[in-house]
Amino acid sequence: MKKGFTMTWSEWQVPPFISSVFFILGVLTLYWVTFTWLETWCHRRHVAIADDVLNAWYGVIYMLVFVFSMQTPILGRAIAWEFMNFQLIAVIFCAYFLNIHISGYFFPPIVLAYMVFNGSLRYWQSWGYAITLVAFFLVMNWIRVKFHDQRHAWLVYMGVGVAFGGVMWLWMKLKFHFSWATFQQEWLYLVIFELLLYAYVNMLTHDGELKVRLSRLASHDTLTQTQNFSAYTSAMKFLFRESSRTDQPLSMIMFDIDHFKQVNDTYGHSAGDAVLQQVAATVKSVLTNTDSKLKLYRTGGEEFNILLPNYDLSRTSQIATAIFEAVNRLTVTVGTQEIRVSLSIGVSTMLTADASPMDFYNRVDQNLYYAKQHGRKQITVA
Repeated sequence: MKKGFTMTWSEWQVPPFISSVFFILGVLTLYWVTFTWLETWCHRRHVAIADDVLNAWYGVIYMLVFVFSMQTPILGRAIAWEFMNFQLIAVIFCAYFLNIHISGYFFPPIVLAYMVFNGSLRYWQSWGYAITLVAFFLVMNWIRVKFHDQRHAWLVYMGVGVAFGGVMWLWMKLKFHFSWATFQQEWLYLVIFELLLYAYVNMLTHDGELKVRLSRLASHDTLTQTQNFSAYTSAMKFLFRESSRTDQPLSMIMFDIDHFKQVNDTYGHSAGDAVLQQVAATVKSVLTNTDSKLKLYRTGGEEFNILLPNYDLSRTSQIATAIFEAVNRLTVTVGTQEIRVSLSIGVSTMLTADASPMDFYNRVDQNLYYAKQHGRKQITVA
């Protein structure tokens, strides 16, 4: 008869501590992979949810599922303390690394729900543990904000983790009456887990920040800090498809800086860069005051576009006029030179006859061309 396949210490010769390390790292890796997928999915579908909000809700739900599922098999048993280090790591991960802030009135129902689930309402030690755990979460939040950017942040992190970990394991010893040797061993394991967690998450975070910077470079114009042509193309395809599907209006503003080549030839390219930057900043200010969801795209040398989902031609014309007037009042100072700026603007809205985004784009471009050919410094709406 074949021997059954088992994953035990006697068969694999792997200490429980080593398997615990790999288990925790696996849980955290799964979190990052699934969150990255969810974040990408939301971005591609232009879901109106901030990354921080998504991170907070997903992080809390993920860790609550993790903690409750870990505790379920040992409910009411004398070894109900065995997975406490996993729970503490989950708390540290949410409070410190995800920087999730929970309002005070959420703590009582969460704590009560867990204590009812765990059958520990009648134990005074459990109440002491719960209060200490809430304080641990809040202190981890606080040191994250206060010390995160400082060189000795990891020392503060470890100091808080070691101190609170010792107190919480003391509560468990008082409740379950295990030996001091077990207490010291579990506390030491927690300290090692905290160190590994800090190193591992910092590695992932560094990699994530690098990806964010690369992604921003791929979708942003570094000179004007606007979205670039690639971002415009992606947004245009999505918004055109959504407008066709929902029959909601989609409008566009396209503008050029008048006589921009002359600015470069007369004052130099650094002056031209200054003009581009200040025009972009002025237009973004108008958009922010009007509708913070609207984005400015630099689609050419001195050409910019604005896509306006759910805006009809009348409302779009009002925004174009506000941009036109704001830039016409703009004077760019370069050294001792003062450069006056004006715009030519084309405005249109998507039509049912538009078979593709390019049909829509070409019509707006024709309106801009008309404004430039008929004296510049004007708006053409059609």
